[in-house]
Amino acid sequence: MDDGDLTAAERRVWAAMPAGTRAALAGLSGADLRSLLLGVARDRAAMVRPSEVVRRWREDRFVRPAGAEPRVLARVEARMWQLLPSDVSGVELSPVVPVGACSAVAPGSQNRIVTTMRASEVLSDPTNALAIEAAVRRRQQDEVHLAAAHRVLRAQDFGSGASSHFRLFALVSSARDTGSGSTQARLLIRHLTYWQTVLAELVPAATPQLHVTTLDDVVVRERLADTVRPVVDEGAVPLVDEPERTRGRGYYTGCALRISLLDGDLEIGDGGLTDWTARLSGDAKERCLISCLATERLAGHVAH
Repeated sequence: MDDGDLTAAERRVWAAMPAGTRAALAGLSGADLRSLLLGVARDRAAMVRPSEVVRRWREDRFVRPAGAEPRVLARVEARMWQLLPSDVSGVELSPVVPVGACSAVAPGSQNRIVTTMRASEVLSDPTNALAIEAAVRRRQQDEVHLAAAHRVLRAQDFGSGASSHFRLFALVSSARDTGSGSTQARLLIRHLTYWQTVLAELVPAATPQLHVTTLDDVVVRERLADTVRPVVDEGAVPLVDEPERTRGRGYYTGCALRISLLDGDLEIGDGGLTDWTARLSGDAKERCLISCLATERLAGHVAH
């Protein structure tokens, strides 16, 4: 890393270190660096007093319990699993993924991710992890559809009172391109009709909506019009065009999705076509669709 890439805080820390420290650390092997950092963590943990643990529990947004009612959340997620088509494989993800699992395939800063000292990072998005698993399974399967429900942790500050960790129910589908946007259309119908089913059953009074934005892809736009909409428009939850959306360009390819309640005012989910399994497998013909929903936000509007 050049000095110009350092943050002000990083420059301050390196300036306080003995000369040559940065070069020496950069020259260590991955195993030696991990051994060094684990030793530092052990020494620092040995100095922590019980009162300090309690203080951090009260003040650290990374460790405070979420405000969701777990019984309600469990019932909502159980029903979502029941509504899932039988050919979708459930995956119980690890709390950690390989370091770079997000940044290797999608734009975004590693500073938003909690990185560990063991060449891994805390799961911040189950769709990235499922895309890796899908790329692995695609070596033996013609088509892969995966789902996971997981609590994720993100390093960015979401504002006063907001938790840094929350649960997401995620879908990832991957299949080989068969031309003319037919694969993308089939995957979109699968995801959109599932979310329609979930929303129509669990929160019909919260005026749920699905939103779609095409991203400069003429073929995907045509398939949305002549293949996807004739199926999805028959569902109880409307699919609304959202051409004004700009968020997600460079992250999604072809089209982006959004899931909302209260006539679009409360966003509870997101998704879109990506090139992730294509990049992970080294095969440009792979097509991948991801989508996810924040189950705690959904549960807050489920009639009890």
